[in-house]
Amino acid sequence: MSLRLTPTQADVFTTTTFCEGRVAADSIYGLLHRECFRLFPDDLFADLFRDTGRRSVPPLIVAVVMVLQRIEGCSDREAVDRFTYDARWKYAAGGLGFDYPGFVHTVLVDMRARLAGSERPERIFEVVLEMGKRAGLVGRRRVLDSTCLYDAVATMDTVTLVRSAIRGLLAACGPALEAELRGVLMRDDEYRSAGKPVCDWDDRQAREQVIDALAKDAHALLTVLDGRELTDGVRKAGELLAAVVGQDLDRDEDGVFRIARRVAKDRIISTVDPDARHGHKTSARGFDGYKGHVSLDPDSEVIVSTTVTAGNVGDGQVVEDLLVDELAEHDHPDAPEEPVQVYGDSAYGAGHVLDTLEEADVEIMCKVQAPSAPAGRYAKDAFQVDLQAGTVTCPAGRTARLRPVKNGHIAHFAKACRSCPLADRCTSSTSGRSIHVGRYEQQLARARKRQASPHWKTDYTETRPKVERKIAHLMRRKHGGRRARVRGHTKVDADFSLLAAAVNLARFAVLGVASPPGGWQLNTA
Repeated sequence: MSLRLTPTQADVFTTTTFCEGRVAADSIYGLLHRECFRLFPDDLFADLFRDTGRRSVPPLIVAVVMVLQRIEGCSDREAVDRFTYDARWKYAAGGLGFDYPGFVHTVLVDMRARLAGSERPERIFEVVLEMGKRAGLVGRRRVLDSTCLYDAVATMDTVTLVRSAIRGLLAACGPALEAELRGVLMRDDEYRSAGKPVCDWDDRQAREQVIDALAKDAHALLTVLDGRELTDGVRKAGELLAAVVGQDLDRDEDGVFRIARRVAKDRIISTVDPDARHGHKTSARGFDGYKGHVSLDPDSEVIVSTTVTAGNVGDGQVVEDLLVDELAEHDHPDAPEEPVQVYGDSAYGAGHVLDTLEEADVEIMCKVQAPSAPAGRYAKDAFQVDLQAGTVTCPAGRTARLRPVKNGHIAHFAKACRSCPLADRCTSSTSGRSIHVGRYEQQLARARKRQASPHWKTDYTETRPKVERKIAHLMRRKHGGRRARVRGHTKVDADFSLLAAAVNLARFAVLGVASPPGGWQLNTA
């Protein structure tokens, strides 16, 4: 497919004439109209197209449609319809004519696939962020947070999962291997149609028979594949089948498979989207899907970086992904003297996160939870921990030695608690109180000391909530906001990045970013 260029020659019947004065200059349509040729020149996407074959839709136009699609929350078909009939969309694409033809919605699918397979899959977000940096809108402060993204598939129960995984494996095989695999199946099931097998689900014995039969068919298929050289498709389908059987089913002493009385830690919830997971935003609020993570400049409210993880991944595990450039500054000879400030709630106050930030000389503004103890007893901070001396002193003034354990050190007061007048306020254990000192105890202690400062509390209270408002901007659309529009981690990640780029452009329009001859800057006129 060859690269088609966006028309730049003026036409009598263009949307520019009609929309000028009617479309607000500080809207995303106005900004894109003025700057789309600088932001998304066709050459930016030249590496995605071969120089043979039919001509493509100009990539600048596709990029503008993709951005507006995300900011307005449209499906692919709706986005193409908007471009065809909404004058603002053609105006945003450089002021095209009213009669400029539309295109089929699969062009958007194709463009996303080309970007995903390229060396710069997030180039749209990158060029938009560079626009903000050149305009001086990206400073030295970052606020981190995450939000749940509901998956675009139905969560499957165990029976549907196993049967769907068997169907997927058979479908991935060539005719010869499929015939061999079907020869070992014992259930009266063609495994071609979707859905649950026919069964009286109110009959417990019938349910157990179906579960056992499905599991045995799955094990029979995996036994045939064991030790063979397989294509990537068959191998992945086999691994998925093995995973769903192993996570949800147990075999009793009689050799009968039953649904396990547990929830696997990394449970696959759908064979249609194997990357989605059960997640918990709070202890009482669960969801199925992914987490979208953002790093925000709180002064300009510009999103500086994004990433997406499975729903069961903790917020603190992606700090290095969100702060790649900021953490790399530590080893750069031309790094600014002013340190980066990183704000986050208690999800980012884990010891390993604090350690990573301290090593990079980051000014830490992440909240750390205070120690707690059941029934209002003495918490850990009531004890004096002396790591140099290797001792812990309790509120009653008694001292115990720290002894190394697998993940840190521990101090047992044991006999000292029996005659202690404060024992009832300290522990209910018959073996006495023990204090565990983790690997990052010093980092946590320093963080708790910092956040006790009134200045720290005021700064944190004024700054961190700004990321909540920005996440609300990201999630406000009914289509592709909170609900993922695509399936699979790679696609959801790219789509979230595109959404962040669109929201950033809308922000730049409000702030008045323009590109006079000197480069990107705020238009203060």
